[in-house]
Amino acid sequence: MAEQSIKSLFSSAERQRKDIETSWDSNTATYQQNLAAAISTYEDCLKLADRLSLFSPNETLEDLTSGDLQYLLINYRLADLIIRLSSKDRKTTLQKAREAYERYLTLLDHYEILSTPDKKLYNNYTEAPTTFSTISTKDPNARRDAKIANFKHEKELKKKLEFLSQNPAYLQNDDDAVRELQLANVALCTHNTFQSLESMNRELEVLAMAPPSATTGPEQLERDYRERMGLRGKDEYSERLDSRDALSSVTNKGPILSSSGKPLRPFTLLDSRKTLQEGVFRPGHNLPTMTIDEYLEEERARGGIIEGGGEASGLSPEPDEDNLEKADAETLKAREWDEYVEANPKGSGNTLNRG
Repeated sequence: MAEQSIKSLFSSAERQRKDIETSWDSNTATYQQNLAAAISTYEDCLKLADRLSLFSPNETLEDLTSGDLQYLLINYRLADLIIRLSSKDRKTTLQKAREAYERYLTLLDHYEILSTPDKKLYNNYTEAPTTFSTISTKDPNARRDAKIANFKHEKELKKKLEFLSQNPAYLQNDDDAVRELQLANVALCTHNTFQSLESMNRELEVLAMAPPSATTGPEQLERDYRERMGLRGKDEYSERLDSRDALSSVTNKGPILSSSGKPLRPFTLLDSRKTLQEGVFRPGHNLPTMTIDEYLEEERARGGIIEGGGEASGLSPEPDEDNLEKADAETLKAREWDEYVEANPKGSGNTLNRG
């Protein structure tokens, strides 16, 4: 009857744990309540197992039945759920999870279930629990190779466990197959235990650097109320920043400098008042300073505009018949050009490439 009781209690705890693992929102109050209920059920399993002396220091692994191997995971399941709790005192939560993980590893070490690599990690952990790491070397390449090896090992364990659990015919009426399934599950949980212990150490290092939380006792609450109401004494120190209204009413009175030139209150150096007034009702972008015609005239004066060209450049201006001097100058220019053409026929200057 007692054995059936612990079996049903452990099955109930496993159902609660699986429901929690399928839940997607871990920040709700319902999730935390279900988590606390599952932890309580596992704690009842642990107490019942101790009361029944389910695990004895005089036993070996061969003395344990295949059905009792699953109860080796009670402390592991308990630690895995405790670490998910959301509380203000995170360090205490991590310490409880660490103690449950340590009880789990101690039990496995007693029954000599730990493999050779896991035994080495367990010895490293017992020597330095707070600085434990699954990868002892600091070489980046070696750490990368170790992480890849850990991932492959975890993948192989999950694959083996999945095969055994998805083939009920293989487990039916075969005690050795059931035992192999339970030990494979223990090996996977042991691997996850060392990973969790390393993660907890990293988290504790971050928590150690966090500033201490402010006290919320009655005295602190009363002090905060007095500061909000402006009832704080003149000589009483406070880290609370004064409001802008309080600063404007208190600090903007009286002289700025003392007779010796020492500032008596905060002040800001400003430009002339007229400049500030002119900059009040103006757009954020720069306004034009000249018209388009003025800009073109300035560009033409600088020579930045090229005039001429186009169709108008091919039209010759009509001669002015009344301007005799200009007509004579044009006639003289044309006559000189004709004389030059006659004196220098086309091609006469090219005398080098003639055969």
